[in-house]
Amino acid sequence: QVRLVESGGGLVQAVGSLRLSCAAYGRTFTTYARAWFRQAPGKAREFVAAISWTGSNTAYADSVKGRFTISRDNAKNATYLQMDSLKPEDTAVYYCAADSLRRPYIPTMQRHYYYWGQGTQVTVSS
Repeated sequence: QVRLVESGGGLVQAVGSLRLSCAAYGRTFTTYARAWFRQAPGKAREFVAAISWTGSNTAYADSVKGRFTISRDNAKNATYLQMDSLKPEDTAVYYCAADSLRRPYIPTMQRHYYYWGQGTQVTVSS
């Protein structure tokens, strides 16, 4: 089993920055791609960013491209999301996810991710 724990959320003003962290515990060797998803109030959960097992490939939602950066440190079993130029519409609960299958592509759909964290709230004020 794998447990994911997010941290780093909080309240920030527009155009500010936050860095989210996701720590993985347990049988982390059974996980591959990692991703961040978010869910705003009254909306469906959506894809934000994903990174391959080696960290050499990444994928981003168009809404965050150029502002957010995903990275990982496998030695620390951690994944990060650097969020810059934040906007009020970025307000959401952010979830970390881990894929249990090794795929020839970076998965961006929720159904591809088996392990999920509990989420961390990010609130951006205008």
